[in-house]
Amino acid sequence: MLDVCLLGTGGMMPLPGRWLTALLTRYNGSSLLIDCGEGTQITMKEHAWSFKSVDTICLTHYHADHVSGLPGFLLAMANAERTEPLTIIGPKGLERVVSGLRVIAPELPFEIKLMEAVDDQTIELHGYHITPFRLQHSMPCLGYSLEIKRAGRFDAERAKAQQIPLKYWNPLQKGETIEADGVTYTPDMVLGKPRRGLKVTYCTDTRPIARIAEHAAGSDLFICEGMYGDPEKLEKAKEHRHMTMYDAARLAAEAKPAQLWLTHYSPSMIHPEWYMKDVKKIFPAAQAGEDGKSITLNFDEE
Repeated sequence: MLDVCLLGTGGMMPLPGRWLTALLTRYNGSSLLIDCGEGTQITMKEHAWSFKSVDTICLTHYHADHVSGLPGFLLAMANAERTEPLTIIGPKGLERVVSGLRVIAPELPFEIKLMEAVDDQTIELHGYHITPFRLQHSMPCLGYSLEIKRAGRFDAERAKAQQIPLKYWNPLQKGETIEADGVTYTPDMVLGKPRRGLKVTYCTDTRPIARIAEHAAGSDLFICEGMYGDPEKLEKAKEHRHMTMYDAARLAAEAKPAQLWLTHYSPSMIHPEWYMKDVKKIFPAAQAGEDGKSITLNFDEE
């Protein structure tokens, strides 16, 4: 199963009850954070998620409302006695930005590994398959698809028939290839067809472009910017390269995810839920995200 929690849903500036953009996921004991806006520490504490378990941080871009919480978050991880390495992924310029932010958090008890993302090139970390994809904003900006792949069922009878030693069954089931005594054992010798996994796609700060729907296709959850709900704000959205709620809903109608959560609201939009009736006319499975909104996605057992 995959736990997902919207830690912050605000854009530009925090408001009472609405912190800046951040998303947290948890799978198999490893947590992944996308963006780290101001207030991320607070909502983590409010929902009792562990700082220590965060192994990966993905940054969409380097506007302040998406990275201003990073120094404090790193210090919170240090105070949680984390010692394992942390990987931070982001667009070009990652080292310069993280180094600048760390001026106020220079001494940490864990190593930080920086990884500049390559468009459409999947990164495998801690059970996640992370695919960054380029968006259309006023600076280099990425969306991310997170997938949890799922192998086929283990077939003990096939393993016995091929006289595969019992001690190799578990690593083969985990996808490892074993070479022993001149024989190579591969996972496909004992596993059935791959089963459906889980997928979450996340994007903010962009105009609607076709590649967003392409990456969101087949997602169990699509989390997308809906900065403006007032239709009269469309020209402003175009000018600053953002999306309206209706832009996001049309992308979802094309991609057909199981659910759409809207996020990254303008400070001028106090009640995003007021616009959902019209949004749902475009995509009925749309919901207005809010700080702390969470879900547990389960594997399909059929």
